[in-house]
Amino acid sequence: MLAVLDRQQRLLKTRLSLASLLDVVLDPLVIIATLLACVLAHDASVEAPYIVLALIVFSLTFPGISRVQDAPGKLIRDVFLSWLALGTILVFFGYATGYLKIFPQSVVIAWLLATPFALAAAHLVARALVPRVLAMQSNQRTAVIAGTTEQGIGLARQFRDDPFLGIRLVGFFDDRDRERLGPLATGTTALGKLSEMAAFVKENRIDLIYITLPMATQPRILDLLDELRDTTASIYFVPDLFVTDLIQGRLLNIKGIPAVAVCETPFVGIDGVIKRASDIVLSLLILLLISPLLLAIAIGVKRSSPGPVLFKQRRYGAEGKEILVYKFRSMTVCEDGDHIVQARRGDQRVTRLGAFLRKTSLDELPQFFNVLQGRMSIVGPRPHAVAHNELYRKLVKGYMIRHKVKPGITGWAQVNGFRGETDTVEKMQKRIEYDLDYLRNWSLGLDLSIILKTVGVVFRDRHAY
Repeated sequence: MLAVLDRQQRLLKTRLSLASLLDVVLDPLVIIATLLACVLAHDASVEAPYIVLALIVFSLTFPGISRVQDAPGKLIRDVFLSWLALGTILVFFGYATGYLKIFPQSVVIAWLLATPFALAAAHLVARALVPRVLAMQSNQRTAVIAGTTEQGIGLARQFRDDPFLGIRLVGFFDDRDRERLGPLATGTTALGKLSEMAAFVKENRIDLIYITLPMATQPRILDLLDELRDTTASIYFVPDLFVTDLIQGRLLNIKGIPAVAVCETPFVGIDGVIKRASDIVLSLLILLLISPLLLAIAIGVKRSSPGPVLFKQRRYGAEGKEILVYKFRSMTVCEDGDHIVQARRGDQRVTRLGAFLRKTSLDELPQFFNVLQGRMSIVGPRPHAVAHNELYRKLVKGYMIRHKVKPGITGWAQVNGFRGETDTVEKMQKRIEYDLDYLRNWSLGLDLSIILKTVGVVFRDRHAY
């Protein structure tokens, strides 16, 4: 509920607060300022190539990522991982196109090394100063809430716990008596009936009004809006549709018609470009490094038992479309029908080499070719066999939402202990919960974190067989 209401608040704000302004400009400004400082420190002149580079960096980092509410350790880790990814992409494309030679090597190295430290320092300073600035009375906006509902209580909790919003809640208006509200009314400040709200807002110069009444009470809402037209307060409607589980909830404007995205992929616009570019760059680098290993495993599989080296299985890809996924064959069979039995501990179908490959996830390595084909991503929900999809989509609520993105070689569920056999509906339910959490909170830093965690999971996990 808190996460949902936090996304509500970001959707409903119509003017930038100090914190949101920093979210937008801090990263690109610090990165460009560090580039300028490195150029000047090496007695170079700021010429056209640097201006072009600054514009490219600005386009890739604008708007920035909010880190003012992160713990210091997480903040520093995410900053360094994000810059590692961005720096790798810039260097790769600079080398591939030949433009990297235009810049002095000393300036490039200094910039790549100094930027993550500058970013971390800037975010730590912002994290310390922003709450103090917002706590000043002149920077706070006052708010009232119409409707002592679950959404209203959750919104009030956000105002109380999050100083970065810069909002001070005065209280609630509701037509129901506190006895009827029961536990919901505990700890709330009742200011009166809904009919008294307009007069209170005008008299006390309230800045913000949040209407959290159920949509079923439409006549009351319309009456209230008519009364509030005589005030200068900003009015926000928080409909109870937000009680549902939003996946990348955002506000759209279609030729002047407002629409709310309830379930959307995180990879739209520049985020989609960043995701695909990082997949291509990382998969090429990894395939180059592991090519001798791929050859050795292929020879081993061929000699271990009769059958093909690669096992091709139908899976659901993005938007639920069927794709073929490659794996090194680890069993004596190649099942891909309407009924597939998952591998179990001691499964007789698994070869001796196959058991090792499955334990270490080396059987998944050919899927980097799937990534280059555009069928998969390095990080994303793990693809299940079509037969398993058809079974669990009927048993697990929201199961098919995971297919809003490309399946991954590794995923958020796998690094959180849900790797290997899902022999109960409860295990699959937990896996899906992590998959959907990944869709809600995707970032390039999260992807890099999952990749690093996967290495540790592979060597200590006992769930894969």
